[in-house]
Amino acid sequence: MTDRRRRRPPSLPVRLLLTPWLLLLLCWLGLLSLAWNLVAVLLYPLLPEARGRAVGQAGVAGVYRLFWASARLSGLLRIDNDALAALRDEPGGLILAANHPSLLDALVIVARVPRTVCIMKASLMDNVFLGAGARLARYIANDSPRHMIRSAVERLKAGDHLVLFPEGTRSPSPTAIHPLRPGITLMAQRAGVPIQTVLIETDSPYARKGWPLWRLPPLPVVFRVRLGARFTPETDHEALRQRVQAYFTQELAR
Repeated sequence: MTDRRRRRPPSLPVRLLLTPWLLLLLCWLGLLSLAWNLVAVLLYPLLPEARGRAVGQAGVAGVYRLFWASARLSGLLRIDNDALAALRDEPGGLILAANHPSLLDALVIVARVPRTVCIMKASLMDNVFLGAGARLARYIANDSPRHMIRSAVERLKAGDHLVLFPEGTRSPSPTAIHPLRPGITLMAQRAGVPIQTVLIETDSPYARKGWPLWRLPPLPVVFRVRLGARFTPETDHEALRQRVQAYFTQELAR
């Protein structure tokens, strides 16, 4: 488990010294994302859908792997997501359901499991840093619940891994979780695929709701990822949702 003892905020001299370093790291992430999206704009009309999806997913994963390698070298952010390596070559569709303590959670998962589809806010599909790459990878917009569920089921039946934060927003704290939305177990039931729970542990407030990305937190920021229980789909998807909710609540409180 991540050490959850309260840590002191950085002193003023540390903030003055390391805040520019954090800003540089974030600019590097933006530059990597922008560069890949420019490539994705060119590839989208040239590649057939299946090939474009594979290239797009691998490209996004590659960008995030490079970012995390840079973050580790900077000494500011560290991740331990090695547990996700067990899912890289797993055949068949799978829902990766994770808690959502920070804005960086999708980057943590996608960097290690490249054959993934994400559900994104519809407004981000036009974002200059994310949109083109997301369209090439055939990520799913959440503009319409019916369309979102239908598209997710199609991708799951085709063998993709769906990254899902079933709370629908960031978690209230690293040790708690909002009520899960019912779509997760409905997707599992309709696609006939299991739900693999993913637990993201951190004692850092960084990138939580209300915490600006540029604000320096206690350092280093550490994210640890572990695989939780796997749930098989059931006809009674509401009862399954309640069991998944209870599992997250119990595990995060440990």
